[in-house]
Amino acid sequence: MKRVITATAVAGWLAFSPIAARADAVLDWNAIAVTTLSTQNPFAQARFMAITQLAVFEAVNAVTQKYEPYLGLVVAPGGARADAAAVAAAYRVLKTYVPSAATLDAAYAASLAGIPDGQGKIRGIATGEAAAALMIAQRLNDGSAPPESWLPASIEPGVWQLTPGCPLTGGQFLHWQHVTPFGVPTVLRGQSWLERFRPEPPPALGSRAYAKDYNEVMRVGNLTSDATNRPVDRANVARFFALSSPSFVFNLVTRQVAAAQGRSLTHNARTLALINMASSDAMVATVAAKYHYNLWRPITAIAAADTDGNPRTEPDVTFRPFIGTPCFPSYPSNHASASGAAAELLERIYGASGHRVGLENPAVPGIVLQYRSFRKIIADVDDARVYGGIHFRFDQEAGGRLAQQIASYIYRHNLRRADRFDGPHQHDADCDDDDQDDRDRGGRR
Repeated sequence: MKRVITATAVAGWLAFSPIAARADAVLDWNAIAVTTLSTQNPFAQARFMAITQLAVFEAVNAVTQKYEPYLGLVVAPGGARADAAAVAAAYRVLKTYVPSAATLDAAYAASLAGIPDGQGKIRGIATGEAAAALMIAQRLNDGSAPPESWLPASIEPGVWQLTPGCPLTGGQFLHWQHVTPFGVPTVLRGQSWLERFRPEPPPALGSRAYAKDYNEVMRVGNLTSDATNRPVDRANVARFFALSSPSFVFNLVTRQVAAAQGRSLTHNARTLALINMASSDAMVATVAAKYHYNLWRPITAIAAADTDGNPRTEPDVTFRPFIGTPCFPSYPSNHASASGAAAELLERIYGASGHRVGLENPAVPGIVLQYRSFRKIIADVDDARVYGGIHFRFDQEAGGRLAQQIASYIYRHNLRRADRFDGPHQHDADCDDDDQDDRDRGGRR
């Protein structure tokens, strides 16, 4: 399929998209979506990306019928082009949520210009528009608004307190725990999904486990920590992931791996839908756990260590974290859960290692991170938050466990391979046995 992409239409993402020349309509518009949503907070990014990629999947899959649908309400007319459906679905979702985005119209025109005119193109566009409209309608009143905040009623040791930079209204994104999940039922076996996936409590303040992780973050996460305690490479990952959201990182990772492996349009649409569903749901569950446990941040804990009842911790009222502390409780880590959920799904789909991934972000010039495995990215995410001085190591570990549980559930129960295909495939170029189980290509169960 010959494509025409203009520099002006996609200048925002070409600068840091190493796979643009080998991309397809799904990967192109994933990159455009990430750039379009880059000014949103990480929670909104994750939600909007999930809506966008599910609309794209639903549109493409309505044409190719390779997997079980998400909504099951989109019917593609005979001969509809899957590439046109992908473009229209992504464009319509993004245009609805970010109508002021300056480059969307030009990118849409450029993408459609690369698709031959005819009934297939017209029908594909109609399919994409229908999928977008249905996904947008499904997410109305999903709990993502109105915003709510939280003020602690206690100053007891261990309880989260306002940190520098917090608004006087209190902890942010309290309402995010009410967001309807994308890939998990709200009730599982008679239990709330948030209770089902809630992590175990953090280590007790007086425990050795708490002291161990306390002393680590105090040593490596202080703004004044020297290069012996925070080597340059750990400082770089702290800076990089402070400004690179899970949505940015793992959509970029997926585009690179998908392009390198030459996966089909439908496979790419499904993969991107799954990782964004999982990341968004993981963030919802994490926020609920954060406000359930209300654990203080290192900046508070280290200044008040003389009140924690642990003889192994010493206070330091001068401690300042290397990166900015988010304004909500510490346990568990959002970046760990959202990133870990995406990584877990990528391992299942592509296999755990053997991939070449390069991460760059214009917001963090001069830092280039290279990886051969998804787990190594997660290890750096964990280090980034500890060496950044904003999380305890046990925050990261709990977020990782939560991520694995949610991603595993979503993988087993969503967008599964269809038992039979009888829809039109001629315009998808899906002749690569894309309908095989992911484990046939090295994914794990």
